[in-house]
Amino acid sequence: MHGATGTTTAIAAYRRRADGVPDPAGDEGFTLIELMVVMLAIAILLAIAIPTFLGTTETANDRAAQSDINTALTTAKSLATQDGQSYGGGTAPVTQAVLSTDEPSITWVNGPTSTSGAVSWYVDSGPGGQGIVLASPATGASLCWYAVDNLTALAPTAGNGAYGDSQSPAGSATEAPAGAGTYYASGPEPSGGCDATALLSGVSPWSSTGF
Repeated sequence: MHGATGTTTAIAAYRRRADGVPDPAGDEGFTLIELMVVMLAIAILLAIAIPTFLGTTETANDRAAQSDINTALTTAKSLATQDGQSYGGGTAPVTQAVLSTDEPSITWVNGPTSTSGAVSWYVDSGPGGQGIVLASPATGASLCWYAVDNLTALAPTAGNGAYGDSQSPAGSATEAPAGAGTYYASGPEPSGGCDATALLSGVSPWSSTGF
């Protein structure tokens, strides 16, 4: 008897809906198809929103690393000017202590780093230290951003950090440029971190006009 009553109630509800008559109070609800449509719409929105959010975050991380590099470059250039157009010579060469004092907002590292806000630095070991390499990691993006400033064209010097041995004037995927001027580039972050004191990894291409 109970089963017959349930069937009758279901048939009555179906007829009401077919005739456009709303269900009595307390008997309204979503159908399975309606719930599936809502879930599908939510899934589509998430599929659109998540990549956009991740892309925006990655761009922001890149911009932060580039900003750190530009600040570091400005600081280094200022110090070179004070030292008679030299990074490693003169009476006030660039050192860890000098960099940290002159620009304390940056964590200066004379070696590899994967820390956001840190900048690895290296001064050309040739006579007078005429060049400097700067490298900074982008948080979560697995990228290193680089800036190189050479006051003059550098002469080949074996084992010269990021400048390498051959010191290509235009730079390469593993070597900082040796030509006079300022250069910028990015490349995948090595497992040990971004390092201006050693040969680079997969950097390409170098630009003299900025990031």
